[in-house]
Amino acid sequence: MKLARIGDAGAERPVVVTAEGYRDLSALTDDITGEFLAGGGLDRVRAALSAGELPLVDGSDQRVGAPIARPSAIICIGMNYAAHAAESGSAPPEVPILFLKTPNTVAGPHDVARIPRKSTKTDWEVELAVVIGKRASYLESPAQSLEHIAGFTIANDLSEREWQLEISGGQWSKGKSAPGFTPLGPWLVTPDEARYQDLRLTSHVNGEPRQDSRTSDLIFGVDELVYQLSQWMTLEPGDLVLTGTPEGVALSGRFPYLKAGDVVELEIEGLGTQRQEFVDA
Repeated sequence: MKLARIGDAGAERPVVVTAEGYRDLSALTDDITGEFLAGGGLDRVRAALSAGELPLVDGSDQRVGAPIARPSAIICIGMNYAAHAAESGSAPPEVPILFLKTPNTVAGPHDVARIPRKSTKTDWEVELAVVIGKRASYLESPAQSLEHIAGFTIANDLSEREWQLEISGGQWSKGKSAPGFTPLGPWLVTPDEARYQDLRLTSHVNGEPRQDSRTSDLIFGVDELVYQLSQWMTLEPGDLVLTGTPEGVALSGRFPYLKAGDVVELEIEGLGTQRQEFVDA
């Protein structure tokens, strides 16, 4: 299934995306939250779909929001593609590199994106994002990870590289947490419809190709990441895990950083597309 949220920011309506269009989930839940996912919400949606109980809703002219309501945590993995580590001037990590973004960075996939004040090095990063659907703590093996995953979506892990790396004091989160720095969506795609081990992910800036890789190139795959994270922290339903970005970002020195007027487009195979136009904050 593909779940989404449509409507003005702060007033999104939960829907399921079908071949006929959006079908309203308001009879089942007020929103797509961690509580909904943990409480068997996806099973209720499947049952209601099979029974023909979900009415169509016209969403053709409505904003698309992030596919889940505000998460309690955004947990990110750095340098998880060998080529990106190399372009960043680092060796591939031997253990996952972990940093956090604030939950209020989440934005819709097509919302206008704002370059922070005094920023000179705002960068794009297409990433596969994992949505946790069941509390995960001290999993016994990576094989248990999938039962704790509600689905997958696209994230743009926007980054201010000067703040992240040059004046960070060693902590990356300073360069990761500006308003709107996590465009998310358009859909939450359940694992049965996402070959998450091998999906193509791409980014373009002003129509020019930047990133082009596959999730099969991840150093630490999705199952391994969820397992390892569960040893260090408790993952709660609705949490996001951003799995890392491939090579082809401005940090490489091959491309200019973003400026007002630039347009970034992202795509992950089977998970949809994003498009952001950038303006100055």
